Amino acid sequence: MRYDLVIFDNDGVLVDSEPISNRLLAAYLTELGHPTSYEESIREYMGSAMHRVHDLVAERTGRRLPVDFDDVFHARVFAAFERDLKPVAGAEEVLQKLAADSVPYCVASSGSHERIRVGHRTTGLDRWFDEGRIFSSQDVGKGKPAPDLFLYAAERMGVAPERCVVVEDSPLGVRAAVSAGMDVYGFTAMTPAERLVGAGRFFSDMGELTDLLR
Repeated sequence: MRYDLVIFDNDGVLVDSEPISNRLLAAYLTELGHPTSYEESIREYMGSAMHRVHDLVAERTGRRLPVDFDDVFHARVFAAFERDLKPVAGAEEVLQKLAADSVPYCVASSGSHERIRVGHRTTGLDRWFDEGRIFSSQDVGKGKPAPDLFLYAAERMGVAPERCVVVEDSPLGVRAAVSAGMDVYGFTAMTPAERLVGAGRFFSDMGELTDLLR
């Protein structure tokens, strides 16, 4: 293994949540008078923390989202997760292989701790992640594309940034990892490689990852 730590993004990399959450986000923003398509939600918000949604809406319209926006949105997302969420195909096999080979890994997500936990519990991935392996933008206050979250995860795991590789599927996440001084592997199942500028390698099937990491 060429790295001392594998850092996974969560949404779209471990759990197949991006179609669900972006469909609901676009619908809710439209409902509130901010017309947004699913494609626009993917382009603008995929991989970002919730504060980016608030900031972009305020910047573009001069209006703030309701104070209970996050709570209402997450309630809708969690209900949909319980019905429809599945792990990304091949993700569990990758985690199983890393654990068997004693390769350190963790997750660093723009989502809240609650969102990560709900997604992992629903998909059965919770067996691979104790509390010491889970990091959220909540822990640092400044989400991707800032490097803070990835640097925090590496520090807590006791690994230098240059010895880490990040597995990401969003442009914001790739930018954050590059800014943190880490290598990045771009997962292109939902995002074309040309949008993941800065990633050093690309793959579209999670089953390819363990071979790429060697």
